[in-house]
Amino acid sequence: MLYDLHELQRAFLTPLAAFTDTGSQIFSHPYSPFAYTPVSRQIAAAYELVHRLGKDYQKPAWGLATTLVNGVETEVTEQAVIQKPFCNLVHFKRERSENPQGDPRILLAAPLSGHHSTLLRDTVRALLPNHEVYVTDWVDARMVPVSAGPFHLNDYVAYIQEFIRFLGPDVHVVSVCQPTVPVLAAISLMATNNEPSLPRSMIMMGGPIDTRESPTQVNKLAITKSYSWFEDRLIHRVPSRFPGAGRPVYPGFLQHTGFVAMNPDRHVRSHYDFYLDLVKGDNEDAETHRKFYDEYNAVLDMPAEFYLDTIKVVFQEHQLPTGTWVINGQKVDPSAIKSVALLTIEGEFDDISGEGQTRAAQDLCTGISPERKEHYLAAKCGHYGIFSGRRWRETICPKIATFIRQSA
Repeated sequence: MLYDLHELQRAFLTPLAAFTDTGSQIFSHPYSPFAYTPVSRQIAAAYELVHRLGKDYQKPAWGLATTLVNGVETEVTEQAVIQKPFCNLVHFKRERSENPQGDPRILLAAPLSGHHSTLLRDTVRALLPNHEVYVTDWVDARMVPVSAGPFHLNDYVAYIQEFIRFLGPDVHVVSVCQPTVPVLAAISLMATNNEPSLPRSMIMMGGPIDTRESPTQVNKLAITKSYSWFEDRLIHRVPSRFPGAGRPVYPGFLQHTGFVAMNPDRHVRSHYDFYLDLVKGDNEDAETHRKFYDEYNAVLDMPAEFYLDTIKVVFQEHQLPTGTWVINGQKVDPSAIKSVALLTIEGEFDDISGEGQTRAAQDLCTGISPERKEHYLAAKCGHYGIFSGRRWRETICPKIATFIRQSA
């Protein structure tokens, strides 16, 4: 019912969003006479602010048309090399040549945690010049028909294993945030079974391997509420107008509400600053705001089974670090990993995955020799700064590139 009410609200807001968009153009377009009235900037700014607060945000495009390979601009083509009901494995193919100079192949495991995989656009952009990049591009669960069946945390593990086998034993797996857990599980099971397609290295960034370490606000919510509370309060059925009608999901709009509720003052201030930038004519800062919130406000529905499994396995029962996680009758044992190099990365000011949560993988992977393990704490870096922004581009990405080549 809540999802249906949300859709009804969206139906009411759509005309308002269209009206305010038109109003903003009337009072800002250089060919409009109204743009030269005394308070035109204030009116146009107010209209655009209301428009952006009321509009529906779709999945953004990756927008990675070119990159530099050996200093030469090269076209980039998106190719879905594997298509699964809940995920597409997307290859950003550099057109100049395939795998020039033996550039390492990377499987970038994107989070299935509310935002679209395009949240890692800056991650991919920085990796592209020196790597062949493949990304898990997750499908909005409301677009997946019920006939495709449920999607559990164990299914995520199986997807990762399939992608690793497809890309071959020379692949390097980079996981950002939430997927560090299923990625470690996938590689642990493959190592236990002595599979020949084990990756060369695994790089884990800002993930909840052991949420008992430095618990954050996110972790505390998961342990202060019961499993049934999450199931009863946050799981809803997809409305009839979507292909996934009837599928139980954790709706994107509820996740977005939770994101905003973590730092409400920061978002209010950001929108007010956006209004002031428009009034002052500071187009550069205004465009930065637009790009950020075009991404931040675009959310997807998560399969209910996957979300509830994550709450239980990762946050409430800590099954990975306590050695109690069993998948298809087989225990997940990270100590079975011996040939895969490990790099863990954390942000000093990460308020999503606290300090020590990702580093816990170092202690779990006892089979990896110390000289093939490394941990890096990014100073003065928050959660998103680990994989996006200046510190990512200038410090963390080069460190990953060096580690990968040393592990080849």
